[in-house]
Amino acid sequence: MESSTDKLEEVKEEGKLSSSSPSWSSPFGMVAAQYRRIKENAETYPYVWGSYTIVYGGFGLWFTYRWRKLRRTETRVKVLQDKLRKLVESEETSTTASTSIAKPNITTAPSSTVDKPSN
Repeated sequence: MESSTDKLEEVKEEGKLSSSSPSWSSPFGMVAAQYRRIKENAETYPYVWGSYTIVYGGFGLWFTYRWRKLRRTETRVKVLQDKLRKLVESEETSTTASTSIAKPNITTAPSSTVDKPSN
């Protein structure tokens, strides 16, 4: 167990560190202090930080892969939609051109009047 004098000494040392550290009033000071704390923690617990790097780096790679795959799929869909749009437009223009030409009205006989083969 730590004695109260040990705790008092730690508090004094922390006070000395905070007075010698960059000012918290400036953004650079805040960033530098936070960086120093993270660096000390990473040096103290290297395996924890290594596992964080592997896990979150893996997530980052997976999300990047899925994002790029989604974008490629979206591009392919846009190209196919454009081709389909052009095909429909060409069919519409061909049908409008062919309907302008007079076609004879041909009707077929109803299926009930068709002769059935006799046995």
